[in-house]
Amino acid sequence: MAEQQPTFDAAKYKNAQREQWNKDGAAWRRWNPTLDRWYGEVTRKMLDLARIQPGQRILDIAAGAGEPAVSASERVGPSGYVLATDISEGIVELALQVARERGLKQIEARAMDGEKLDLPDASFDAVLCRLGLMYMPHPVTALREWRRALRPGGRVAVVVFSTPDRNSWGALPASIIRRRAQLPPPVPGQPGPFSLGAPRVLENIFSQAEFANPEVHTVQVPLRMASSAEYVRVAREAFGGFNAMMAHLPPQERESVWNEVEGAMHSFDSPAGFEVPGECLVGAATK
Repeated sequence: MAEQQPTFDAAKYKNAQREQWNKDGAAWRRWNPTLDRWYGEVTRKMLDLARIQPGQRILDIAAGAGEPAVSASERVGPSGYVLATDISEGIVELALQVARERGLKQIEARAMDGEKLDLPDASFDAVLCRLGLMYMPHPVTALREWRRALRPGGRVAVVVFSTPDRNSWGALPASIIRRRAQLPPPVPGQPGPFSLGAPRVLENIFSQAEFANPEVHTVQVPLRMASSAEYVRVAREAFGGFNAMMAHLPPQERESVWNEVEGAMHSFDSPAGFEVPGECLVGAATK
């Protein structure tokens, strides 16, 4: 008899995501300067493809601790409006704090499931999602919801990571953690950092969600830091998915895993500093 494949529980997964980001959101904000440098170019490309103009209404899905909502608000100006949403209540509050600190009154923040928007039809000029769509269990459902919230002619623009072989910053540590934690392979179709990165996948889900004229661009996003040791500090504090993968291990074993990860990442150290490859896809389409 063939072995039965485990099923993926989307509701349980979303609850775990919410709890993880409620716990790790503050660390993500602490490392914001590093993360904003890492994602800076791809964020600008996404905003360009969204064709954001002064006075527009922008919806940011999976906004995290304030970006790209802050950058979008600078483009729409004080006459525009940006709604930053995230599944985590804690991280939404952090995004609102960032907006208040910068005096950006055009930003509002609300906790919301990106696959089920509590928003009226045709109420936004553009929808943004930076590194969030690939973590959603039903990306086509999500895109259809975003399309519903867009005005006719509105734009959607997203960023996802491409394939594991082009993202050593995440694939190498994940492979070590998966082996040491004795985790089974991911369930087919399961969301994750590289779930939408294969060729034509992003274009296809845009089309399934009935968006027109999809376009996808590749952007190199190498992660540069002072050293592999600094990378591990960021990964331990801000990349909650890694910690979730080995949550069942005793503390001493988790520490041993992180030591192995640092040893592996040391290969990306040089006299000029630490640089590990990364690659994103920036996709956009029109309602």
